[in-house]
Amino acid sequence: KGPWGAAERQWMAARLKRCVVRRRDGPEQHGVAASCLRELRDKACGVLAIDKAREPITLVLAEDGTIVDDEDYFLCLPSNTKFVALAKDEKWSSKSLDSGTSWLSESVDEVDSAAQKWKQLARQLKDDLSNIILMSEEDLQVLIDVPRSDLAEELAQSETKIQVLQDTLQQVLDRREEERQSRQLLQLYLEALKTEDSILSKVAEPEAAPRKEMDVVDTGTSSTDTSATTALSDQVLAALKEKPAPELCLDSQDLELVLKEDAAALASALGWDKQKAGALQEACDQELSKRLKQVQTLHSLRSTSKGKKTLPWGDWPSAKRKK
Repeated sequence: KGPWGAAERQWMAARLKRCVVRRRDGPEQHGVAASCLRELRDKACGVLAIDKAREPITLVLAEDGTIVDDEDYFLCLPSNTKFVALAKDEKWSSKSLDSGTSWLSESVDEVDSAAQKWKQLARQLKDDLSNIILMSEEDLQVLIDVPRSDLAEELAQSETKIQVLQDTLQQVLDRREEERQSRQLLQLYLEALKTEDSILSKVAEPEAAPRKEMDVVDTGTSSTDTSATTALSDQVLAALKEKPAPELCLDSQDLELVLKEDAAALASALGWDKQKAGALQEACDQELSKRLKQVQTLHSLRSTSKGKKTLPWGDWPSAKRKK
C-alpha cells in the first residue's frame, strides 16, 4: 500500500490545477486545487459557503468575466487563474475586475471619506504619474490640499519631491483654466460674428440709399468738419450709423479711432445730435475696455502657468513609470 499509494498521490497531484476563487462582491480569496471543472465548482461551493439552494454556480474569469463551462478550455488555463463564483441569478460586473486597473472600480464606501479618497488618488500616481491627465479638476485639487508630509509618507518620497509634484498639479489646473477662458473668448467672438452677419443681411437691400446719404454728408460739411472726420473711413461711418450695436462689429483699432474723434464732429458726420454721438463713444469705450481686460486675463494666466515649476520626471523612480 505504501509505495503504490505515494505514486498514486504524485500522479493525482500532477493532474490538479491550482486556482483562486472568490465571490462576486467578496474580497476574500481562497486557493483551490481541482482536476476538472466539476471538481472546481464543488470545492468553490464548499470554501465560499454557497447555499445549496443557490446552486449550480457559474465560474467566470475574474479578469474579464469570461464564462468557463468547457472542460478543455479549463485545462488550457494557466495555474493560479482567478475565478469569480456566481450563484444562481447573479451576474458578473466590472466591479469584479481584479487587474491593474482595479482602482477604477473600488467600492464607493472606501472613497466616502476625504482621507481615503486622497490616498486612493495617491496610489494612482504611485503606479503611473501619467494618471494626472485622467484626473478631474476636483481630484487634482484634493491632492494639492493634502499636507505635504502626509503625501510624502504615502508615496514614500521626500517632501521636496512632493512639493514639485503639487506644483505640477497646480500647473495642470492653471492650464485647464486658461483653456476654459480661451473657449469662452472664442464663443464670444463667434456670437459677435453671428450678430454681425444677421445685421448685414438686414441692411443689404437698402445699402445704396445710406451710401448716397453719406456722400451728401461728406460733401455738404465744411472743410473744418471734413478734416475732423478724415480719420474714420466711409465703411466705419456706415457701420456706426446703420448697425444697432456697432461697437461689437468694429475691431479694436477702429474703436480707438472713434474714441479719438471730437463728439461734435462725429455727430455732424453721422447726422446725429451731440448727445447720441456721445452715447456711441461711451459704448465703444466700454467694449474696448472689456476686450483689454480679457486680453490681460489671458496674459496673466499664461504668465502664471509658465512660472510654475515642471516635474523632474528623471528624479522620479523609473520603476514607477510606464510607457
